[in-house]
Amino acid sequence: MAITMLKEVVANILKFHEYLVERTDARVKDYPLMQAPVQMTSILMGYVFVMLYVGPRCMAKRKPFQLKEAMIIYNFSMVAFNAYIVYEFLMSGWGTTYTWRCDLCDFSSSPEALRMIRVSWLFYFSKYVELLDTMFFVLRKKHSQITFLHIFHHSFMPWTWWWGITLTPVGGMGSLHAMINAIVHVIMYFYYGLSAAGPRFQKFLWWKKYLTAIQLFQFVLVSVHISQYYFMEKCDYQVPLFIHLIWIYGTFFFVLFSNFWIKAYIKGQRLPKRMEETDCSKQNGTAAKIESNGTHTENGVAHHVNGNSLHGKVKEV
Repeated sequence: MAITMLKEVVANILKFHEYLVERTDARVKDYPLMQAPVQMTSILMGYVFVMLYVGPRCMAKRKPFQLKEAMIIYNFSMVAFNAYIVYEFLMSGWGTTYTWRCDLCDFSSSPEALRMIRVSWLFYFSKYVELLDTMFFVLRKKHSQITFLHIFHHSFMPWTWWWGITLTPVGGMGSLHAMINAIVHVIMYFYYGLSAAGPRFQKFLWWKKYLTAIQLFQFVLVSVHISQYYFMEKCDYQVPLFIHLIWIYGTFFFVLFSNFWIKAYIKGQRLPKRMEETDCSKQNGTAAKIESNGTHTENGVAHHVNGNSLHGKVKEV
């Protein structure tokens, strides 16, 4: 009985694989990471396992890495990369021929359609590069930053985009959310780059709260744009399923980010970044430093403190 069921499962997997091969858009099948779902799913499952289990345990008895120079280079490189993606999306249709209403997918091999294919893959690939965000958190022992929202967003986005690029012709009204997301990431990584540059740039980081507001506005804009489909008399968008999924996606992440906004800025459950990462304060003329591992260091001598005492020290800072 068990052998029969196993044979059926294997047979269904093979049939599904054949279906994918038949349905894969010929214009994108030769791009890296686009050949089979097993490859990209394995990468993303490995990411979750390493960042939530292996990484924290490897760093448990190690001091946090500083990585200042690496983070500055990474963040400003991501600013340039996402700016290029935005430009390519605009030149592939959103700034040229698209109406921003019922824009259909282009099945052709025209230069503009192929350009849209290429920038859509670049956006997809950028999601793998962004997995480095979590790696920096792990190596710097910023475990409080590795939330459900963070892990879910970083693993779910590339997974869903693989299916979108593979099974449907890329472009049309279903690609606007990618361009908007890239715009938001230009702003976001610019903020992170300044933050990584050190205390002398703290005066330019007063707008952290508004960065979250921009992220929330992104999901509102995406949901409103895609909602047009439900009120048009006629829109022959070739893959209506993706319209529904994009609307659900925008609404779902709006709820998650709203929950973060309430906790961070209304209930005050997260300390402002400037206080979380303060390097030192002057107390009685002596430099004092609050370490991220829960120790209070004074003149190079570590004094372990309990949670209440540490909270008091942070308040003093």
